[in-house]
Amino acid sequence: MKRSLPLVSYGSSDEENTQSDSEEAVTKPSLPPSKKRKLPTLSSTFVPEIPKDNPALHQGRVRTTPHVEGQYAAYVFVPLQVERKSKLAELLSKIITKAKELVPTLHRIGFDGSNEGNMELHVSLSRPIYLRAHQRDEIKHAVRRIAKTHHPFNASFATFSELENDERTRTFVTLEIGAGHTELTTMAEALIPTLRTIRQKEFYSEPRFHASIAWALLQKASQQQQTTDAATTTPVSLEPLESQTPPGPDPASEQFPTIERLPSEVIPGLKSEFGSALVDGAIGTFHVDTICVRIGKDVSRWKLAG
Repeated sequence: MKRSLPLVSYGSSDEENTQSDSEEAVTKPSLPPSKKRKLPTLSSTFVPEIPKDNPALHQGRVRTTPHVEGQYAAYVFVPLQVERKSKLAELLSKIITKAKELVPTLHRIGFDGSNEGNMELHVSLSRPIYLRAHQRDEIKHAVRRIAKTHHPFNASFATFSELENDERTRTFVTLEIGAGHTELTTMAEALIPTLRTIRQKEFYSEPRFHASIAWALLQKASQQQQTTDAATTTPVSLEPLESQTPPGPDPASEQFPTIERLPSEVIPGLKSEFGSALVDGAIGTFHVDTICVRIGKDVSRWKLAG
């Protein structure tokens, strides 16, 4: 005969949890919330300095492409060395003097005002391009290949022209290339595969190779519109002229004068006075035997040896 065992009463799990929680509440005092510790300020020596665009340091010129850390502005060009006492240097000096008489705000290029050393003008083979650090060697290799596969040649100036940069912030007095245009085109086209690889703009489809000899700041689009409106619109104010307050001057324009464009008589005047001397083979002809690439402040040069 089986004996019946007495039933044992067990507390429920809810009761145990309640008891355990109450015991913990009694035995464990509440702790104050921990304070977050602030990290020390990073020393300025570890923070890269971002270049500030200061037109006062660059004759009013401003950066047209925002600075990007690790990015380098570059362009490919053919240099033209002009000996200080050469006939070409003498002619260029006369041209600049005349141009500045007509447009006093012009800034000369390649002339430092001294009587020592040679001048260097540039004939660009590329637009301004912007390289990442790892792309610098790639563009150098491309320029070196061009140097190895192209022969030196003679080139000459053909005429004067006014050209603006792509951003329309500056206008230039330039000497356009006549003889040598074909060779320069071939060299510029040899850069295209590399420019496509690094996703940069190619040179112009119909290039006008030239050497710039002077530049001037252009008015902004808003300033040009105001100039146009003032010249073509009749004032509608009914106030006496004496009581009207003239618009305040633009401080930047006062410090760095701008122009809408070169006066229409400048280029024709230069052609008339100096055109025949410019195309004289004994003056306006030069030898091209070097190709260069400027990356940041560094310039690499290779002799043409094709």
